[in-house]
This record gives sequence, structure tokens and C-alpha cells, in this order.
Amino acid sequence: MPAVPSILNADLHCHSIVSDGTLTPEDLAQRARANGVELWALTDHDEIGGQRRAAAAAKANGLRYLTGCEISVTFAGETVHIVGLGFDAEDPRMVQGLADTRDGRGPRAREMAEGLAKVGIHGAYEGALKFVGNPALISRTHFARFLVETGHCKDTPEVFRKYLTEGKPGYVPHRWANLKDAVSWITQGGGIAVIAHPGRYKFSATEEYALFSEFKAHGGRGVEVVTGSHTPAEYVEYADMAREFGLAASRGSDFHSPDESHCDLGALPYLPGDLTPVWELLADRIQ
Repeated sequence: MPAVPSILNADLHCHSIVSDGTLTPEDLAQRARANGVELWALTDHDEIGGQRRAAAAAKANGLRYLTGCEISVTFAGETVHIVGLGFDAEDPRMVQGLADTRDGRGPRAREMAEGLAKVGIHGAYEGALKFVGNPALISRTHFARFLVETGHCKDTPEVFRKYLTEGKPGYVPHRWANLKDAVSWITQGGGIAVIAHPGRYKFSATEEYALFSEFKAHGGRGVEVVTGSHTPAEYVEYADMAREFGLAASRGSDFHSPDESHCDLGALPYLPGDLTPVWELLADRIQ
């Protein structure tokens, strides 16, 4: 494998129908290639079942590829996402850990539907299932698509505001993996753990500092600096956090769908040139 340049169009965060995206791994690879992506990773939620397809599709499209996954973690009472990159997708600790994390999604989805039924929205569980590629990974996004389709809301952001955030009728919390376990599954499989879109979490400055501190103490090595939900000001803020904590920087659109996503595959600004890109630490894991 030739050396990987420090400045390149890497998209290391996106989702397929294997979790809550709307495109297949093959379609995502084609879209990434068409949009000028040079290094790609598929990072489905709590699921690595699409990795073989994604790697094969990347190869067919002339893309460099890293294995990926976005793991749901509970930290300080909030859901935080940790992206794993470059790990062995067949490592038994990762496979079992993700299976355990997924187990709670079905019961949680039924509770969400019960909450929506109390405010007059019936059939939400069955309606959400129509949008699910993998029933074990039914999520709030699938409920949001059902509520848009049935005319209860005009788009998915409105659904989340009205129905699916804390204090709203369809919100049900879930206990995910813990931070230490998620990081260890990734690192023991030869990969690197990355804090996903830190600007999205509603933490105080003290809680955010605790997240970064504990993450690094457990062996985490990267943070998404440039990502679809970050503002330009947050690019600067989390570049500074990467420098302060000695973390490598990652870049990813968090693309889910052509109709829903903040940003298309490959459309983000480049990382600041003084940061260490996470792919430099994973050169030997690139396929």
C-alpha cells in the first residue's frame, strides 16, 4: 500500500441500510467515488454486518477503505457515539459486544410506539419497520421517516423536536455500552477509537472535559473535527481540543440519505494542516 497523504478527501463516517441509512454499501461506495472521496469507511450504528460488502465495493470503485462502526455509549446519562476505524471486523470481542448493545433496541422501539400511541399516533412500530433494513437496528430515525411519510411532520428535524427528544411522547432512553468497553473492543481489534461529532452533545464544559479525559485514559486516540453536523466555529473548537488532548483528527460527513443529511459524502472542508489525521495512524490497516 503506497503512503497515504496527510491532506486528502477522506470520509470516515456514513451509514447504509444495514443500520439507519437509505443506500446500500455498494451505492455508497459509488457515490463516494463520484464525489471525489479518496479514503472511505462505512460506520453503521452498532453493526459490522456490512463491512465485507463495503470493502468489496470500495475495491471495485478504486477507493481506499477502512473498516468502521459507530458504537452507542452512555456517558454522564447521555448517549455518545464512538467511531471505530481500522479494526478486525471479525474480532469476537467486537462481534459479541455489538450484539449485546443491539439487544435493547427492539423493546425500546415498542415503548416508543406506545408513547406515540398515547398522543394519537397509532401503528408507529409497524410503520417504522417498513424503513428498516435490519430489524435488530430499529431506531429513532426509522420512526422519524414514518412520521414524515404519514404527514405528522414535514421533515425529520421537526419529528425529533416534537416527538423523539427527552420529554417528548416518543422518547425512550436506552442504556448503551460503557465508554471503556467500546474503546477496548475497537483497540483490542487493532483499530482506533474516535469521538464522533462532539459538538452534538449537550454537555457542560466540565462534562465535555471529563468525556475527553476518560476517553483518552481508556485508550481513545481520535476525535471528529470536521463532520457534517459541526459548524465552522466547531471545526476550530474541536481542532483545539485535538491539540490539547493530543488526539488525531478525523473527518466524516455522517451521511445517511440524499434527502436527509447535513452534508453529502466527500463535501467537507479539509482538516487543519497541523493536526495528525487519524488515517496516518492506520496506514497499515487501509485496504
